[in-house]
Amino acid sequence: MEKSLVNDNPLLVPLNKQQTVYDGFITVQERDFRMRIVLPPDRQLKEAKLHCCWQLKHLLRGYERIVKQRLQQSADLVGFILELKTVLEVVLKSRPECRSIPPPQYYSQLISEMETLGWDKLLFIDTEFRMLRLKAEDSAGRQHILTVKLKSKHPAETPECSADLPVPLAINWTAQSTLEQLHSQFLLVLESLSEFWDVLDEIDSKTWILEPEKPCHSDTTRRIAIGNNVSIKVEVDPRHPKMLPECCLLGAEHVVTPLRNKLNANMHLWNPDSSVLHNLQDVLEIEFPSPATHEKSSFNLECGICYSYRLEAAIPDQVCNDPRCGQPFHQTCLYEWLRALHSSRQSFNIVFGECPYCSKPITVKMAAQKS
Repeated sequence: MEKSLVNDNPLLVPLNKQQTVYDGFITVQERDFRMRIVLPPDRQLKEAKLHCCWQLKHLLRGYERIVKQRLQQSADLVGFILELKTVLEVVLKSRPECRSIPPPQYYSQLISEMETLGWDKLLFIDTEFRMLRLKAEDSAGRQHILTVKLKSKHPAETPECSADLPVPLAINWTAQSTLEQLHSQFLLVLESLSEFWDVLDEIDSKTWILEPEKPCHSDTTRRIAIGNNVSIKVEVDPRHPKMLPECCLLGAEHVVTPLRNKLNANMHLWNPDSSVLHNLQDVLEIEFPSPATHEKSSFNLECGICYSYRLEAAIPDQVCNDPRCGQPFHQTCLYEWLRALHSSRQSFNIVFGECPYCSKPITVKMAAQKS
């Protein structure tokens, strides 16, 4: 127990050989609180006495009964300290005003670093001077935002960094690092992904994208319209954007099958030195409809059940395979429709039934459950 107590609370130490008196600090959410625990000779927690600093007393006001209960019910001192920390975390989260205030040098350091970086790079800073949003521009002029959450012991502690990227953001940080160095690392990451975004920018500008409706920098997939109720979903590898992407053809089987055969037969024609869009058209032996030749409304065909195009984030992706019908449906709509019919049958996660429009056989996979 003693070893575990020291490992978890290195600032809380025994004051006697009997280890019945402990004095020092416990750390919760980067704040240190002074406390003393006096145990009876038999070291039973039920008769222990807890002495707190005034800050700890103030925080635990109204929680005395819970703390006493934890003290009496915990199996040992390690368990009680853990319970006490849990209570304090709840209190601190519920009282924003109780969060630790960084020392004065934190603010002077932050101002100095921002002056070196340039105030024009700062998009936002919160009222606690903890969370910053820094702007950056890659070589193609695309705008990016780096969100930085500083710790109270900045720069000794590594800040939390996040950005809208298709890969994890890996940042190297030492106690001597600065925001300027952090921003420079971010620019290098952006440049390493520049070719990836160039590939998707060309696809976005020269084809009709069905999904995502509003692509962001972290999106690696595009669902490209080929024709009415026919599309291809491609997933581009951010690290190897010029290579053949993962492809999934969507639509009625009588239309998709010839395209799939061409894709499989022409894969060897893929040229990494050519653009991804040009390669896709070559291997599929098609020309993608573009904003210059087609209206997007030509591909926004509504679901035959709910009569809408977009259902939350989903668009119609199930199509009747009968060439004379070809009616599109949302997966959820078709699944619920078929499941309600007595004539339908289910095998594992697939429902078999009849098309609501032409009564020809149609199948749909069970709608994915939302988490």
